[in-house]
Amino acid sequence: MSLLRQPLLLLARSAQVKKLVSTMPVSSGIVHSYVPGETTETAVAATSSLEADGLRVTLDFLGEDTLDAEQADATVTAYLELLDQLSAQGLTRDAEVSVKLSAIGQFLPDNGHKIALENARTICRAARNAGTTVTLDMEDATTTDSTLSILRELRKDFPETGAVLQAALFRTEADCKALAHEGSRVRLCKGAYLEPEAVAFQDKLDIDKSYVRCAKVLLEGDGYPMFATHDPRIVEIVSSLVSRYGRDQGSYEFQMLYGIRPEEQRRLAAAGETVRVYIPYGLEWYGYLMRRLAERPQNLTFFLRSLISKS
Repeated sequence: MSLLRQPLLLLARSAQVKKLVSTMPVSSGIVHSYVPGETTETAVAATSSLEADGLRVTLDFLGEDTLDAEQADATVTAYLELLDQLSAQGLTRDAEVSVKLSAIGQFLPDNGHKIALENARTICRAARNAGTTVTLDMEDATTTDSTLSILRELRKDFPETGAVLQAALFRTEADCKALAHEGSRVRLCKGAYLEPEAVAFQDKLDIDKSYVRCAKVLLEGDGYPMFATHDPRIVEIVSSLVSRYGRDQGSYEFQMLYGIRPEEQRRLAAAGETVRVYIPYGLEWYGYLMRRLAERPQNLTFFLRSLISKS
């Protein structure tokens, strides 16, 4: 599947293909399998449904790599609206938000780092007032230092702000050690970006081994690890490690994407595990869909078959 990831990233830039995808019966169904909708109302409704099943939620207003200040401001406004609606419906006890810094100004040509920091502060303040928290999503390796720098600044006033680290990167085990302290929330994922050999593992087995090493560091520390994975073997290994490190249920959590392995999400929750579902929503769903298709070959097959028949 790694050979298909670059073509899918190119498709993600095509407005014509996006239009085809959104109107085809099969692919349209795939869209809604991974993205509950484009509006705040649909995201809140999905949150309510998942919480009713004993699951926790983190919500991502889709968008990234913006070079437009007005778009960055609009993204901040969308998060404020989301937090307001979640609070009004009493959902913030088990729902938080995930924010990509590149969506709120990190790449703006003048003072992007500072703008992203101030915009993140605004969202963090609104989240705290709503009774919940923010996790800063991690993007490609070129943003890691900037993202962790902004995290450090935010945690001075909002120590509950969560971090995300990607096991695919060589540096991540050391970053885990630096962040595995009391009060620190860290989501560990494998990483969804195409990274160069100079900074990242390329082989799936090497990435899996790195994930396990990083999981050990986080479980041995005093923070709150959040294990983002759909890999049954990794889930089994982490479950074994929590026993080895004397971790009680509730001192860590599993995270999975909306629409992926929902039965496993509910199985783990029924077994007493804390399980959080990552809900993406908004108009910018197309690039997100392409990454999900690249990760699941069976869905990619259906998608391409529908695309060919439509054209």
